[in-house]
Amino acid sequence: MSEPKMISRRTRPNYFYSIISVAMVLFLIGFFGLLLLHAQELVRVYKEQVNILVELKEGTPLPKVDSIQQTLEEETYTLPESVKFISKADAAEFMKDDFGDDFQRLGLPNPFYDMFTLNVQAAYMHPDSLAGIRAQIMTIEEVGDVYYQESVIDELLQNLRKVAYIAIGVGLFFFIVAITLIHNTIRLALYSNRFLIKNMQLVGASWMFISRPYLFRALGHGFIASVIAICVLSGILFWVRSDIPQLSLINKPNIFIYLLLALIPLGMFLYGLSTYRVVNKYLKMRIDDLY
Repeated sequence: MSEPKMISRRTRPNYFYSIISVAMVLFLIGFFGLLLLHAQELVRVYKEQVNILVELKEGTPLPKVDSIQQTLEEETYTLPESVKFISKADAAEFMKDDFGDDFQRLGLPNPFYDMFTLNVQAAYMHPDSLAGIRAQIMTIEEVGDVYYQESVIDELLQNLRKVAYIAIGVGLFFFIVAITLIHNTIRLALYSNRFLIKNMQLVGASWMFISRPYLFRALGHGFIASVIAICVLSGILFWVRSDIPQLSLINKPNIFIYLLLALIPLGMFLYGLSTYRVVNKYLKMRIDDLY
């Protein structure tokens, strides 16, 4: 091998490892973002699965039952297709299924009432909103009472506040660490070209002429790293969704597509910004400091 080729190979930055390193960092950023999105959606699904029980008065006629059901279905807070009617006979059958013959041997009259179960949208799962919903439903003459688990809702909201603060703190820390890792990775990749960059400056080349090829290459490498991260994230997301049935309730693919596509400009921006800073740093350094 000729000497010029050996020198060229020695001074060529190892972009393969920098691309893989940046792709790993973008993967972690995207994975953390997907976790936050899934967590928010799972919380929404959980909120919308809390049942509200509307108990009717004894002897409510069937036409009035149908009218009440239609009223509940048309309310803005009601989750679509969540209103269900349970007769007192059906409720007694449910108890028989749970307690078996012991419930039947008691010989007591049916203690249940006709009732509706419904779920409200997640935005209304707040103590004040639920209290207003209960007061509104109670204005219906045939309604005896409205029940929901207040303690469960209060505990859920408190836990959500704690998780939100922790997630924000972890996210900021993680983003700072990611930027630091990307910058250090690119700095090591361009370290072998520090004398070439400085020599071009000494012979009179402008800053734009020196930095242009590095910046263009950085944008391309940032794009490649983003695509790698997106492919890995998509594969993991597909595997997790098929392995965890609860995630099948989350049906907002557009959010995940936007998040994955956002990694492309993010990867190009971080890669380009780090390259700009590294090249600018070498241009400002004295020759003695390069050794």
